Amino acid sequence: MRSFASLAAISALASPAFAHTIFQELYVNGVDQGHLTGIRVPDYDGPITDVTSNDIICNGGINPYHQPISKAIIPVPAGASVTAEWHHTLAGADPSDPADPVDPSHKGPVIAYLAKVNNATDLTVTGLKWFKIWEDGMDSNQVWGVDRMIANKGKVTFSIPECIEAGQYLLRVEMIALHGASSYPGAQFYMECAQLQITGGGNAQPATVSFPGAYSGTDPGIKINIYQHLSSYTIPGPSVFSCDGSSAPAPSSPPSVPPAHSTTPVSTPSTPSTTPVSTPTNPPSGSVPQYGQCGGLTYTGPTACQAPFTCVVSNEYYSQCL
Repeated sequence: MRSFASLAAISALASPAFAHTIFQELYVNGVDQGHLTGIRVPDYDGPITDVTSNDIICNGGINPYHQPISKAIIPVPAGASVTAEWHHTLAGADPSDPADPVDPSHKGPVIAYLAKVNNATDLTVTGLKWFKIWEDGMDSNQVWGVDRMIANKGKVTFSIPECIEAGQYLLRVEMIALHGASSYPGAQFYMECAQLQITGGGNAQPATVSFPGAYSGTDPGIKINIYQHLSSYTIPGPSVFSCDGSSAPAPSSPPSVPPAHSTTPVSTPSTPSTTPVSTPTNPPSGSVPQYGQCGGLTYTGPTACQAPFTCVVSNEYYSQCL
C-alpha cells in the first residue's frame, strides 16, 4: 500500500495537468481591444496533442468554441505592436490562482502565425496558408518563452510585419507545453485565433505552411525530454518571416527574468541536439516514460508506463505517467 506521503506526491505531480491556458485578449499598440473580443476562444482550456488533427489549426474541435463566437474583427496597422494575453480560465487574471496564466511546469515555446483570409469571421479554417511572424523558445540560460510569458503576467508582445498586404487575417498564437513530451503524443498545444483587419502594409508574399502539416510528431522540438541539460532547442515549424529577409531578432525578456541572449535556430538538425540519456540497466515494464501521456479520450498511443511509474488520470482527455 502506498504511504500517504507517496499519494500526496503523486497528487502534487498530477495537478499541473489541469493547469491549462487560453489566449483571450489582444492589445494593439498597447490598447486593450477587450476581453474575448475578436478571438475564437473555447470554453475548455485543455490542449491539443495530435499534430495531424484539424483541431491544431484554431482549436474549437474537441474544445468547443465559447458561445456566442465573437464576430468582431480587430483593426491592426501593419507594423503595429500587438500583445497577446493568456489566462488559466476565461474569467481572466486571477492572482490567487498559482496556475494563472499557466502552471510553471508547462515549459516550452510561444509562437505566432498569420494567415490571409477573405473573411476573418468564416469558421472554416482548413486549407489556409500560414507564415510565422514571431517565436520565443529557450535561451542560453534555459529560460523558456513560457517562463517569460508567466513573468509578464500572461502577456507576449511582437510586431505585425509592416510589408505584408492589407486585408483580413487570422492571427494564430500558440503555446507548446513540453513537460510530457518525451514520447508522442505528449507535447501539449494551446492555440487560439484572433480575427484581424490589417491596414497599410505593402505587397510582400511570405512563404507559407499548412496546418496540419507544419509539425510532425517526430520533430525535435515536439518529441523531447526537457528534464536534462539542453544545449539548444529547435522551435517547431518554419523560419520567422522578416520583411528584409533576415532572421528575426531574439525576443526581449521582462525585467523579472534573465534576458534572452539569443533565439535558438529554427532550422531542423538531422538529430536533436540534446545531452544523451543513459539507458536503464533493467528493461522498463512499459514504453511511456515519467511525465509522458498514457491515456485520454482522444489518445491513441501506448498506455503502459515504465517502471516504477503508474498511469494517473488527470481528466477525460489526459492521463500521465507519475
